[in-house]
Amino acid sequence: MFQARNKWITLFSIAVLSCQLQPALAQQRPVVPATFQELPDPTSDVRSDWSAVKSGLHSSFVSIDKRYPKSVAPQISVDKDQTLIGWKGERVSAQVLIWSAHSQKDLKVEVSDFKGQNNSRIPSNQFSARFIRYVMTDEFASGCGHRKPEDFASSLSPDMLDNLSKMDLDAKTVRPVWITVNIPTNAKPGKYEARVSVSSANQKTQQLSLSLEVLNVQMPKVADWTFHLDQWQHPSAVARVEGLKVWSDEHFEAMKPIYKPLAEAGQKVITATLNKDPWNVQTYDPYEDMILWTKQKDGSWSYDYQIFDRWVQFMMDMGVNKMINCYSIIPWNNEIHYQDQSSGKLVNVVAKPGTPIFEELWTPFLKDFVKHLQGKGWLERTNIAIDERERAQMDAAFSLMKRVAPELGISYADNQKTYQRYPDSEDISIAVGHPSSLEDLIDRRNRGLNSTFYICCSDAFPNQFTFSDPAESTYLGWYALASGFYGLLRWAYNSWVENPLQDSRFRTWPAGDTYIIYPKGRSSIRFERMLEGIQDYEKVLLLQQALQKKGDHEAMEALANAIAKLNNPKRFEGWNSDLNKAKSLLNELSRKL
Repeated sequence: MFQARNKWITLFSIAVLSCQLQPALAQQRPVVPATFQELPDPTSDVRSDWSAVKSGLHSSFVSIDKRYPKSVAPQISVDKDQTLIGWKGERVSAQVLIWSAHSQKDLKVEVSDFKGQNNSRIPSNQFSARFIRYVMTDEFASGCGHRKPEDFASSLSPDMLDNLSKMDLDAKTVRPVWITVNIPTNAKPGKYEARVSVSSANQKTQQLSLSLEVLNVQMPKVADWTFHLDQWQHPSAVARVEGLKVWSDEHFEAMKPIYKPLAEAGQKVITATLNKDPWNVQTYDPYEDMILWTKQKDGSWSYDYQIFDRWVQFMMDMGVNKMINCYSIIPWNNEIHYQDQSSGKLVNVVAKPGTPIFEELWTPFLKDFVKHLQGKGWLERTNIAIDERERAQMDAAFSLMKRVAPELGISYADNQKTYQRYPDSEDISIAVGHPSSLEDLIDRRNRGLNSTFYICCSDAFPNQFTFSDPAESTYLGWYALASGFYGLLRWAYNSWVENPLQDSRFRTWPAGDTYIIYPKGRSSIRFERMLEGIQDYEKVLLLQQALQKKGDHEAMEALANAIAKLNNPKRFEGWNSDLNKAKSLLNELSRKL
């Protein structure tokens, strides 16, 4: 979470201190059942006129750039045919909208195998049709700040991709369906055809035609993607939602379907913690300790790294292994805690950077941490991470680290051009729209240093709230291309709210700001469209290399001009059209490779 939030957040009186070293999320009942009902539509849309809709079940392909209100009769041109275009190894998406003026039982959507020429085929395990569920959302309004639900316009937004094989359709409602096709890396180039069957218990099956053009170009393996994706993980939230004891074997097992999609999207960073919750319990669930500090009776220190080690190894086994960013040497309330062996009590201390107690507590830890990381072979990929702190505090923290643990890297979110004062920082992320120098970014890139941009509650566009336009998530990858950044940082991958399957609103920020994936690894429109933009980023880099090798300067210029139009962190007229034109040009040029 970032400083834009900080001025709005009332600090909690840390009565939660006792839950920092103990299993606060220990065995409890799951907060959501396996099946659930969506919340009632709070808008006037429920009184929409459906009298013009003919009886029976209706279906059509629709744009993946739009969200469709649950209670409004669609005003669209019915489209029974659609064509997708993709590289070998790419994931592509389509959206089908289903509606009826009368209730329909056991609604099903099935996709046949994709059949191509010469008996080529893409089997069914490479694609899926998932019902899109509606969650409660609100509006951007003023962005960051404490929120009372009654003060903000609320509505149902289609976002979560559920894995149900069938579901009922209520009268006078729509149900979108998200179709995902994972093009095999060994797929034969050419055109494929599949049937999308839509049926219900009391209606005969309808057929839609889905075509797929596989281009003769290969996506690199995910492990080789260069886009630097950094979405902060929140293990404790998984334990609470699943009703499991935090850090238990069952907890780690439950986290596999949550973090596997993140790894498959090219996530580069493991989010770890150094002491108590670095963000002062801003989220619904506190971050549970990963490293336990103990002050021995003789005044020496010991550190228990068992949980930290298991968590890091768990994420590495998932495929996330480029960086370990450890939060934070400057917690939001400057507090750390430790177990005092003499008194047997948990001691809480305010240790502000630049004070004697700060150096007294952090010096032995940093030295011991370096030794531990060396033993694990993780030192070179580990950064001490800071989330937007004041200049004087950052200077004091950097000074201490340079003196006592220069081997450790530094990572921080930056909206004060801190990177210009510390040009050798391994990993920086600059607030989207804040001034940055392209020359500085190029210099950092040439020196092997990482530079990304970040989005948070203060950014109306581009963002990934549950009410954001779906294409904004794809825009993020193209904005990185246009602005010279390596990738994207977003503060919350799964900091779930109280009831994430039904209500994405939170007490302090626009709805959806706290998570982009749903419990049990259910994806979202936002996640799928973000992955699309990351794939586009990788494709453009490969295409530019190929065009450079061919000496096709005209095509290179056309591509550069299309990308340049997307170098804008503010909503502008025609942004979605410009994005789609750039994507079309990417496909057109790819066909010629």
